[in-house]
Amino acid sequence: MPVKKIKEEEEMVVTEVKYHAPALEKGLDILEYISMEGKPVSQTDIATGIEKSPNEIYRMLICLEHRGYLLRDDVSGKYRPSMKLYNLSHRHSPIDEIRKASRYPMDDLAEKIKQSCHIGVLYQDKLIVISQARSPEPIALSIEEGSLFPLMLTASGKILLAFMEENSRFELLRRNDLFSSYSLRKQQKFLASLEEIREEGHYLTPSDLATGVMDITVPVRNGSEAIASLTISILMTQMKDTIPAENIVADAKLAAQKISANLGFKVSGS
Repeated sequence: MPVKKIKEEEEMVVTEVKYHAPALEKGLDILEYISMEGKPVSQTDIATGIEKSPNEIYRMLICLEHRGYLLRDDVSGKYRPSMKLYNLSHRHSPIDEIRKASRYPMDDLAEKIKQSCHIGVLYQDKLIVISQARSPEPIALSIEEGSLFPLMLTASGKILLAFMEENSRFELLRRNDLFSSYSLRKQQKFLASLEEIREEGHYLTPSDLATGVMDITVPVRNGSEAIASLTISILMTQMKDTIPAENIVADAKLAAQKISANLGFKVSGS
């Protein structure tokens, strides 16, 4: 990747967002914090969790309660999320569509390569596993649905970043703590690796999160962009006894194309 191009990307990554909506951001911070806690929390807890003063969030809590997004216990005064966000999100769920579209291609892939496979998508700047097909063999890795992983430390996450629209990728990396902690040289190297992944069309690498595991990942695409990642995680001790990696890559790409077709997407540059 040309140094000039990398430099331009870096400048875009560190550019601050031009427009802010403080009240909206504060309300979203509150909802995200309460949802992540998984238990009723007090006004003080919330304020501490999102680094605001109790007075700053008082009116916002009243508004969210009034609109039905939060429920407040009459005795303890603690807040918990209502079902309103859940109901809104499930009126039309793209994730459900991806699950349905991927079911049979993933089952066929798992049966053919004798390994489990899973689908991951972007969720709150992380990688979440939304579906998996289990291996027919008695011993194989299983990645449970609902599991969350750091985007930059997974093969699935790097595939999503590599096949992401540039401005979206720049903004995501700009607010990513891990990427921000990197030196400029390391940031450039990471961006260059994403370009290599995009050119290759798949990613085969030892796992950064689990010792002794090899990840083989391909994008599920809408045009040139990835809307999900399809990954096979294999124990390295099984590599010599399994289908050659290049064959697994080919089979995975075919399965990903079938999923894209089931979703009504066209894949460019295949």
